[in-house]
Amino acid sequence: MSQNPKPAEKKPSKAREFMVSTCAALALGAVVIGTQTDIISAQSPNFQGGLPEVSQTPDMTNIRILFPAGVRSSWHSHSWGQLLMIEEGVGLHQIRGRAIEEFHPGEPFWTPAGVEHWHGAHPEVDAYQLTIYEGEVEWLDPVTDEQYHGVRTRPMSRSAN
Repeated sequence: MSQNPKPAEKKPSKAREFMVSTCAALALGAVVIGTQTDIISAQSPNFQGGLPEVSQTPDMTNIRILFPAGVRSSWHSHSWGQLLMIEEGVGLHQIRGRAIEEFHPGEPFWTPAGVEHWHGAHPEVDAYQLTIYEGEVEWLDPVTDEQYHGVRTRPMSRSAN
């Protein structure tokens, strides 16, 4: 059951959330295009107004992970940050010290570099997740059952209603 955050918590503005989500979606789109083609020709009929420049980054990892219901990662951080998107099911994500956020398909979310967090599936629903990150991952302590079953919120700017 979703609950509102405590009044003392500072909530990011809707405009900022929209901009971050839009930038994350654009970055995700660029990565998908870049991983779908090795070379994009200047004569390609798929692009107008100039030639896009695609670069492959050998240190970038993009994977799809199926988290069965109730499964989550340990706390961790990334040296570059991490872009996630739930493709199917319901995903959970928490930055240490904040409420757990619930994400649905098509909703990208970004965790900045050096920020301790965990992510995984809802207790009753699998989550198929696209994960993109670069650099190193620092694995930390396991997420306890008490932490995992903590207060969840549904980011209002992402909900359909």
